[in-house]
Amino acid sequence: MNAAAETIGITLNDAPHALAVPATLQGLLSQAELAQRKGIAAAVNGEVVPRSAWAMRALAEKDRVLVIRATQGG
Repeated sequence: MNAAAETIGITLNDAPHALAVPATLQGLLSQAELAQRKGIAAAVNGEVVPRSAWAMRALAEKDRVLVIRATQGG
């Protein structure tokens, strides 16, 4: 018998997203190909998470993740 992997539903920049459990912010950003980009900031449920804590920040059902990227210009 093949058990289906458990998933959770989160929101990433206002779009629904499913993640396998256990889910971390680092895993989400890696899956979205954002983790290695420079100038990225991430917040979970309105709280900024320092890059050094991404790997330890667990995600749960209905979490809202906002990722922003710094841009140059004037």
